[in-house]
Amino acid sequence: MASMLDGCTPWPEEFVDRYWAAGHWRGNTLDNLLRGWALQYGPRTALVHDGTRITYANLNRRVDRMAAGFRLRGLRPGQRVVVQLPNVPEFVVTVFALMRLGAVPVFCPVSHRASEISHIVDVTQAVGYVGPSKHQGFDHMAMASEVAAQGPFLRRVFTLEEPGAPSSYGGLTVDASGCHYFPLGSIDAPPERAVARSANQVAFFLLTSAATSAPQIIPRTHNDYAYQARAAAELVSLTENDVYLAALPAECHLTFGCPGILGTLSVGGTVVLAENSGPAECLPVIERERVTVTSVMPAVAQLWLDALPTVQADLSSLRLVQLGDAPVHRATAERIAPELGCRLQQVFGMAEGLLILTGPTDPDETVLTTQGRPLSPDDEIRIVDVDGKDVPEGEPGELLARGPYTVRGYYRAPDRNAHAFTTDGYLRTGDLARRTPDGNLVVTGRPSGLPRRTDHEDSSGH
Repeated sequence: MASMLDGCTPWPEEFVDRYWAAGHWRGNTLDNLLRGWALQYGPRTALVHDGTRITYANLNRRVDRMAAGFRLRGLRPGQRVVVQLPNVPEFVVTVFALMRLGAVPVFCPVSHRASEISHIVDVTQAVGYVGPSKHQGFDHMAMASEVAAQGPFLRRVFTLEEPGAPSSYGGLTVDASGCHYFPLGSIDAPPERAVARSANQVAFFLLTSAATSAPQIIPRTHNDYAYQARAAAELVSLTENDVYLAALPAECHLTFGCPGILGTLSVGGTVVLAENSGPAECLPVIERERVTVTSVMPAVAQLWLDALPTVQADLSSLRLVQLGDAPVHRATAERIAPELGCRLQQVFGMAEGLLILTGPTDPDETVLTTQGRPLSPDDEIRIVDVDGKDVPEGEPGELLARGPYTVRGYYRAPDRNAHAFTTDGYLRTGDLARRTPDGNLVVTGRPSGLPRRTDHEDSSGH
């Protein structure tokens, strides 16, 4: 197997062979998949944001040109780049452009500040940062400058200007630490010949987000993430006629690939990007764009449901709402179908990989009371007690998992990995779960004393 970045834990060869033989891993990088989608769905609308509409052909063209532009500005294959953008088309273009260059984007919530960014830059040795110049009153450019001055790594900052705002630059800017600053809109150059890369390599990094500790860095490969998004899209029967609303932040695991943005693009559907998950913005967008699928947290769903009497919108196009960040209160779950007029899917997802979902043909009681079953037939699940022994069927215990899209270790974190993974490669999720008599899983939360995971927390605070 081609080597991944130093500091990553590879799957053992026997598992690699198994996942290839099963057809889960297919050897295509995510950016190369986009090339194919552009050829297949060229004139169809890929992205919508406010009044902007971008076709598949234009998206791929922008990715090509931005990748060449990044190279012109000094980025090279294998280098890490922090991407901290809101739900705008530039997020999708930037992520794919970096992957096409062979660089590795690090997905970062817009809400993260200098302390988190410094930690992420130090661990990944990120040489680049892409973010807004200012966002919701916060000066990201000043923060990036502060981080660059603290260490030897960050030397390229690309900032997205607010619409209508005067440029912060008088051409190329270089500060006292030697960091170069560029407007993201200037990153454009004639496309270059594609560089062949292995799909076993890291495509991008996700972050854990336990509230009381520095985030761990999660390496996701092209092979494993392409499989996850494809399988999730198949489970919910996504087609080119679907319109997915990215209501939660785009860098969230649930939003990006469960099936989310990536799964929707894989079938020729349309992704609508919303910068705020509140009902006043999202419900009219559902009506205007005829949204069919979206994914939100239970708290966001509750806001939408409570706003229905006052925010008048035709939601008849909706066919599926995913509720993530278990557990979900039954009272909220029961309101989805009658009040939003669509099917509910419960989702337990981790940035580390494991996805548990209810199915489209599951009985209502299963959908209302469980998180369903693992996405892959090759997901291996254990529920164990404090001594690591399997609990009797139906009893609660800690959920352990390994599989074709669940990582085998955090990036450059050997001490953490020694505690977070078993010797035979199971991820200790830290979540309590039990199995129902019919084989579904109920994820009940975290043991007392452990911080609640906030993987899908909306950076706007909703």
